[in-house]
Parts: sequence; structure tokens; C-alpha cells
Amino acid sequence: MQPRFGIRSKLLLSILAILLISYSTLIYSTMTTMSASLRSEIDRNLETYLTYARSQLSDRAKIVKYSLLQPATSRTVHEHMKDRDRAWLTDRLRGVHKVLPYLEFLVLLDADKRVIASLKDDQPDERLEVPGVVEQALVGKRVVISTEILSGALLCRTGVERYCDRGGESEAFVTTVAVPVLAEDGRVLGCMVAGEVLNDRPTLPDELQEVSGRDVEITITQRDLRIASSLPSTLRDSSTLEPEVIDVLERGEVYRGEAMIGARSFETVIDPILNSRGEFVGSLSVAVATERFKQNRRQNLENILAAAAVGILCSFGLAFLASRHLTRPLRELASSASRIEEGDFDQRVEGDQDDEVGMLASSFNQMVQALKERDAIINRKTSDLQELNEQLERMVDERTSALAMEMGRLEAVLTSLAEGVVVTDLDNKVVLFNPAAQQLFEMVPHRVVGKPIEQVCELVGFTPLLARIREFTQAGAGGCREELTVKGKRLHVYLSSLTDEKGNFAGIVFSIRDVTVEQQVDKMKTEFISTVSHELKTPLTSIKGSLQLLLTRSKWLTDTERQLLTVCFRNTQRLIRLIGEILDISGIESGGMVFKFKPVSIGELTVYAVEEIKSYAMGRDITIVNTVGEHLPMVYGDSDRLIQVLTNLLSNAVKFSPEGKVVMISAEQEGNYVVVSVADKGRVIQWSDRDRLFKKFQQIECQERGKVGGTGLGLAICKEIVERHHGRIFYTAAQERGNTFSFTVPIIGETDGKK
Repeated sequence: MQPRFGIRSKLLLSILAILLISYSTLIYSTMTTMSASLRSEIDRNLETYLTYARSQLSDRAKIVKYSLLQPATSRTVHEHMKDRDRAWLTDRLRGVHKVLPYLEFLVLLDADKRVIASLKDDQPDERLEVPGVVEQALVGKRVVISTEILSGALLCRTGVERYCDRGGESEAFVTTVAVPVLAEDGRVLGCMVAGEVLNDRPTLPDELQEVSGRDVEITITQRDLRIASSLPSTLRDSSTLEPEVIDVLERGEVYRGEAMIGARSFETVIDPILNSRGEFVGSLSVAVATERFKQNRRQNLENILAAAAVGILCSFGLAFLASRHLTRPLRELASSASRIEEGDFDQRVEGDQDDEVGMLASSFNQMVQALKERDAIINRKTSDLQELNEQLERMVDERTSALAMEMGRLEAVLTSLAEGVVVTDLDNKVVLFNPAAQQLFEMVPHRVVGKPIEQVCELVGFTPLLARIREFTQAGAGGCREELTVKGKRLHVYLSSLTDEKGNFAGIVFSIRDVTVEQQVDKMKTEFISTVSHELKTPLTSIKGSLQLLLTRSKWLTDTERQLLTVCFRNTQRLIRLIGEILDISGIESGGMVFKFKPVSIGELTVYAVEEIKSYAMGRDITIVNTVGEHLPMVYGDSDRLIQVLTNLLSNAVKFSPEGKVVMISAEQEGNYVVVSVADKGRVIQWSDRDRLFKKFQQIECQERGKVGGTGLGLAICKEIVERHHGRIFYTAAQERGNTFSFTVPIIGETDGKK
């Protein structure tokens, strides 16, 4: 099928689009740069002319300042001011006026602002208030130059007679200079005040314009009224500033904008004139004509557009010729490729060009030859793949059968388990529910499988597990054990998370064991042993007393008889101690053991415990090192029971340590608890025995000494006592050799409210 647009058309359109985009970008960037340059030049001219106009307005005031500083610092002037020599001071002021003839008034005031001398002969001795200027000069003891709007009445009082006939409503825009007269000790003697009325200098902008040229218009306003301007008289208005311009100037900000003056366009900058109190009293504006700048920009744009048009036409002609030359061999390649697509692998392209097109033709011919060879290989490999596919299908069938057998075995194992097993998937929905779990939950599988585990837990009373299930879902790994009582049954629930091949959470396995019968048997055993112990304790106590009496008072005994009685006495003590341990654990479990809680020192308790076990340790050549310091805070507990815990832990450490080793007892504060640790150098307890450490009637065999005698209640009693103190007891194995038993006791203030 003939394409709608050939490669030549696409190449021409692409080149034309590139040219248009390039020239458009060039024109846009050039115009942007030119506009920014013109804008910068206009702003620079405005700033230059505004600075020049400001300097021209303030130059005379600076001349007045430095002219008045000389008499203001003269001692002769100071003496005549103290004598209030009006005639002499008036002559001195007139001498200054001859040097500065443009001053409209020149007044000398004393410290109370009363007129001492002026250019006017009959000036009365009265107070003269020039708003702001005189007060700032006297208080600040510095020269103050300011442009003020003064009333006609004030000007008349200062000696400007032409304002005396204009009434009290007239005003004038006056450049005012106030120079304080200071004595040598810094005391204020008075103030010299001079002023020049700008309303009488309407040609001032024309003077400035002679320097800047006719493209610049300069205007001075008193508030919003023109008082001086370089504009032609036909364009001068009585009011020149708009309200929005006045708002900007009253905030003390410079206004910038465009304005049409007559038929010409101007860029305008208006600078506010503020009086000594920071109030807006007038403005100085400079306007620069933009006709010349716009004309330059227009001419540059015309030149750029003409150059772009010529460049585009020339580039398009060259592109047409180049595309025609380049696309001919490409069309031949396209025709050959279509025949190859139909299966003609004997197709070849003739290419004699010594360029990229010739290289393309050569590569095309090589590609056709390679395709021909690969087609033969593909046909040959296809038959091999079919055979391999058949073998793979046979292997899949065999593996499927093996997996089915494994699944059958697993199902048989789960079915025969005495413990209930429940498995959930990634969404915590039940996917497995074995017969033991059915008996425990008293529910059939079709009511459980596929349901969320949260819903199943609520149905069977396993609601305490919901929080743990949420933790597993969020954490994604781990295992824990929980004890629950459901429908009168005591259950041990083991939770373990499942993970996929990437280690992500994939479900939870619940293993549920009914230990109700075991606990009942354990309770019966404990009650039986407690009863027997109570019955044995009384006769054993009598036997102990009798043996002790015989040993202390029977002097006629032979050595053999005394040795036999001593063995009987020692075994009786051992039996009484074992029975005491049994009664202690029974009392703790039944709540009959009374604890007397009070503030105690761990340091003192460890000293007492070490003293009790010292003789036993010396008999086995064991050294006990006590590192507990006196800096630890007081704890809240029963001192006798805590000593019992320490003595038991020390006794076990000495009992299971090889001879000649060291047993260390230490303590440190962790948060609101004191942690007490007893460490030995014996063989590390095996993993299989660690779960039985704190259970009743459990004995741990020592490889060095075999099975050590005892009731197996020592650590169980310690656990019960520590838990009654709101602490915990735990075991830690050393990396190489040694065991550490630790327990926590709350410091004073942590359990007071609980007791």
C-alpha cells in the first residue's frame, strides 16, 4: 500500500518545522532580550535624571547649611545673642543674605523660640513656631534640612512681605534649614532658620531640562498641585496626580508607570517629598519619552523578520534537493523489505554509494542472508522443542503426583494431631482447620474455613488474641505463646507467622493445646505435697529438737554415736528446709504468705545474702564478689523475701559452678527499676532445659556433678516472690561460658499506690 506521506514529504515537513521553531525561538529570545535591554536603559535614565533633579533641589539647602554653620559656631555671635544685641545680629544676618540672596527669610531664635533678629527691621520679639524643623534642631542639637509647607501667615511673620496681603489661607512650598546655635559647653543658645520658597522658582525644571534634553520632562508638585514644570503652558493642569498615585506617595514609596503627555508616551517615576515629620508634602517627577526606544525596537524587529524569511526560503530549497537525493535508495530498500516480508529471502539490494546509504544496503543484504540461515535453524529447532515439551509434560505429571502424595501425608499428620491447628492466609482468612481444633472450638469446618480469623475468635471466645493477631499482621514475623481460659478450658495457644519466598507476611499458624487436665493434676499434686509437708513438719521439728538436745547435753556418747546423731540432725535440717520450700510455694500460690513492704536498700540485702551463703561457698572454694554500690535508690519490697531470692540465686550459682571459680553479684538502675544480677562461670544451660527453669519440681542436671539434689522449687519460689513485687525474673546465657539470673524490683514511688 502506498503511504500517504512518503519519507521525502516527512523529511521536508520536519525540516520546515525545525526551521520555524528555531527562527521563532530566535525572534522571541531576541525581542525579549531587546525589550529587557530597552527597559533597563529607560530605568537607568529615569534613575539618573531623578538623582540629578534631587541634587539640584538640595544643593542650595546644603550651601545654606554650611553658610550658617560659620556664624552659628562663632563666639562673637554667642556673646551678642546672650546680650540680645538685635541691631548687631540683624546686620550679621543681612551680611549672610548678601551671600545667599535667594533666601526668602532668615531668622535667629533663642532657646525659647523667640525672635532675636531677622532680615526685617521691625520684627517683634515673639515666639516663632516652624513646625517640626526648629524643635528637631533644638532637641537633637543637629542641623535639620527639610521641605515644608508653610502658611502665608507664618511667612509674613518671618519677613516675606508678599504673603502678608494674600490672607491666612495661602501656603508655600519652602526648603527650610534649621541650624542650632550651641555654646562651648553644649548648651543650646538658639537656632538660625532660613528658607527658600520653591513656588517662586517655576523655571527650576527648565534649568534642569537644559542638561537632560527635551525628551525629559521634570515637574515639582506641592501635594498634588504643580508649582514648577518643564511642560509647555498648554499642557499644565492645576491638578496632575491621580488619587492612586497620591496613595503610593503618602506611604513614602516611589511611583513608577506610563503616562501620555500630549501625544507622546512617557515612562514616569515620581519621588515623594516628605517633611521633617515624615509627612507627604509634595513630589518630584521625571518623565522620559519612549518614542525613540520603541522606534529602535520596531526597526530591529523588521530586520530580524526579513532575515528570517530569507533564511527559511533558502533552507527549504536546500532541504528539498537533499531529501530528493537521499530518499531514492531508501524507497528501493522499502520495496525490497516488503518482498522479504512475503518470504522471498533471495532478495538483494544494489548499493554503490560510498556513504551511510551504501552501508545500509550492505547491512541489509547481510541481514537477509542471516535471516535465511536462521529460518532453517528455527525450523530445525521447532521439532526439538516439541519433543522437549512432551518430556516436560511427563515430568509435570510425575511432580504433581508426588505433591499430591505429600499433601496426603501432611493432611494425615494434621488430622492425627492431638493439638488443634488453625492456619490463615495473607488476608487472615482461615484455610486449614484440623479435627482437634473442631473439637476445641465445637464448630464444623464449613462454618470456619474462608471466614476472617477475627470473626472466628469472637465466636469461640478468643477475643484476647485479636490484639496479638494485629501485631503479627503488621510485623510480619515472629512467634509467641498465650494462655487463655475458654468455656472452662485452660488452653495454651502458640502463634507463629508464615512468610513467602521474599520474606513477606503470608499468614499465621495457631497451635492450640488443652492443658486443663494437666493443670488439675498439677494442682492435686501440689495440694497433696502441701498436706503431706504440713503433716511431716511437726514431727520433724520435734525430732530436730530432740537430736539437738542429745548432742548438746549427752556427754557419755561415743564418737560413733555422736557422728551418727550429727548425720541424723543434718538430714533432719535438710528435710525441714525442703518442707519449708514446699510450704512457701503453696502459701504463695494460695495467697496465704504475707508480704511486709517497706523501703529497703539493695546494697544491705546483698550483704546479708552473701553472709548467709559465705560458708557454703568457702566449702566449695568459690569466691563471691559483691559489686553492688550504695548509690542505688531505695526499692519498695519485703526485705526477708528479697534476701530469700538472693540467697537462692547465690546458692544455685555456687552449687553449679566448678570449684575455684568466681560468682559475681551486681545491680544497676534501669528506668523505674533496679536490676539485680547473679552471674556464675558454670556450663551454659541447654536450650531444651531453659523452658523448665522457673517451673515447679524441675531439676537441671549438671554434667560436672550429675543431678544435684533438691525439690526443684527454688527458682519457682523466686519467680513468685519477684512477681509479687511487680517485677520479673529472667535468665541470660553468656557467649562462651557462664549463666546469669536477674530480677527487677521497682524503686520507691513506683508501687506505693498499688499496695
